[in-house]
Amino acid sequence: MHIVLLSGGSGNRLWPLSNETRSKQFLKILSDLAGQRESMVQRVWGQLGKMNLQQSAVVATGRSQVELLQNQLGHELEIIVEPERRDTFPAIALSAGYLYSVKGVSLNDVVIVLPVDPFVEGHFFEKVKELETLMLETEADLGLMGVSPDHPSSKFGYIVPHSASNLDNGVEFFKVSHFVEKPEEQHALRLMEQSALWNCGVFAFRLGYLINYLLEQSLPIQYDELLLQYKRMEKTSFDYAVVEKAKNIVVMPYKGVWKDLGTWNVLTEEINNPLIGRGTLTEDSSNTHVINELDIPITVIGAPNLIVAASPDGILVSEKNASMRIKEVIQFGDQRPMHEERRWGRYRVLDYIKYPNGHEVLTKRICILEGQNLSYQYHMLRSEVWTVVSGQGEMILNDDIRKIKEGDVIVIPIEAKHSLRAITEIEIIEVQTGSELIEDDIVRLAIKWEEIINIVSV
Repeated sequence: MHIVLLSGGSGNRLWPLSNETRSKQFLKILSDLAGQRESMVQRVWGQLGKMNLQQSAVVATGRSQVELLQNQLGHELEIIVEPERRDTFPAIALSAGYLYSVKGVSLNDVVIVLPVDPFVEGHFFEKVKELETLMLETEADLGLMGVSPDHPSSKFGYIVPHSASNLDNGVEFFKVSHFVEKPEEQHALRLMEQSALWNCGVFAFRLGYLINYLLEQSLPIQYDELLLQYKRMEKTSFDYAVVEKAKNIVVMPYKGVWKDLGTWNVLTEEINNPLIGRGTLTEDSSNTHVINELDIPITVIGAPNLIVAASPDGILVSEKNASMRIKEVIQFGDQRPMHEERRWGRYRVLDYIKYPNGHEVLTKRICILEGQNLSYQYHMLRSEVWTVVSGQGEMILNDDIRKIKEGDVIVIPIEAKHSLRAITEIEIIEVQTGSELIEDDIVRLAIKWEEIINIVSV
């Protein structure tokens, strides 16, 4: 069995903590068994590990999430990088091409596609293993996982079954009759009476099924060629492109906890501590959650049923049920993210100003984790001044290697080549000045420290 985890999304529904680069699955506001904060993707990855499924998994994502995934799941993670966002069908097709032409997976092997961020019990992944058995023991084109609904909901699609069967081991499954996309509540209630299941975005197929589908669509099956022709693929979901056209589909029911933690009112149901970050929450503020990523305290007095979320990107104060209206209220545009996690650590924008003459100044607080390093790089449009506020590191500036420590100040002119490796966790204040301060103003010469040292030593 081979597992493909789909990691996408822009995270607008959980603004201001989520943004274009830090989608909901990366927010560290859940708690693990030891009481430590973890993200949705870390939770799912840990559950896969307990079922010995991590070694079978790859993650398909866009460029903007690669470093976040490495930061939270480790640098050994196997990642398939989409050239651009084009919905779930192109992402799954690209993953199939990778498994087939790069990893040499057999056409008879079962591939199971999962979203990277469901909130489920460990039992869910036992059903994933049973889904592989279902595909191997039936002639089905596709196998799905369906959640037994506990209430009529208009937020999810429904899978309507028409006949029940059992595998030799007694596991129940159904032939699929048809699908209903996000019905009105009364219709959803009637569907529940027909034993319909929520579609939770889990797909299983033999690799050969999708490879043949790509050939029928005159699409390449080699990974490198799929990358080159990615724009040719229709920007559509796997449900519309493949599932709804398949003739022989089976579904396995999952009876247990399953939630899409994509809105504040649902997410806060699974947050153990009502106050995260600096602040005060009075006892008469029942069912109110405060999540504060800022250094200034937030105090809530006598205000029940609220979500108060604060980050460098903004501050949200909302009645919980009304928080779903966030997309109606805020115009999400090209505002740069003010907080990001990278493969080497994280940064936060502290201040930004643009003067009347067009000159810009941007101040960041940057944390580089012990043993990690920035790429060897230079900038065409800005100079930088670094002030080390804690920790020790090893810096390269124009091929000159030096040790740096707390209190040091380093000036990095425009086009100066530079890198930094953290000997201990190191924090610096970076002040950028220039005509256009954008993240894309970076020319990377090398990523790994060993490669950087080799370049400098030549």
